[in-house]
Amino acid sequence: MAPSPSPEARLAELGITVPEVVPPVAAYQPTARSGNLVFTAGQLPARDGEMIAVGKVGGEVTEEQGYECARQCALNALAAVKAEVGSLDEVKRVVKVVVFVASTPDFTGQPKVANGASELLGEVFGDAGKHARSAVGVPVLPLDVPVEVEIVVEV
Repeated sequence: MAPSPSPEARLAELGITVPEVVPPVAAYQPTARSGNLVFTAGQLPARDGEMIAVGKVGGEVTEEQGYECARQCALNALAAVKAEVGSLDEVKRVVKVVVFVASTPDFTGQPKVANGASELLGEVFGDAGKHARSAVGVPVLPLDVPVEVEIVVEV
């Protein structure tokens, strides 16, 4: 059996370009490394310098748009990890993903929104992308975005 492609090769196969690291919007750094773990700051759904959606999931933002936001947040988290370690091929596994979903009080599909992040990580890392996860509904997030994602990876 042929070895599975590296994360960087998978990204190329998927036609996904890892963006530049999104600059912090407050007093923090994009990543913190402790031993062989890299923790990302919460990543917002920025693409090309703009948020791809604002508002609450279940209100102005559909579940599908929330999914796409979670996917973009995870891609931005990968950008932060790559900037810290040099190459995503250095990632041994994704350990933990936390997805915050700003949603209306009656919306209960946070796990489906969070799948946007989880499925991207699975596409990029294969079995090493399987992770523990929390999907948390919150009343509001910075800049009124619908989704924020943080990840922890082992390198």
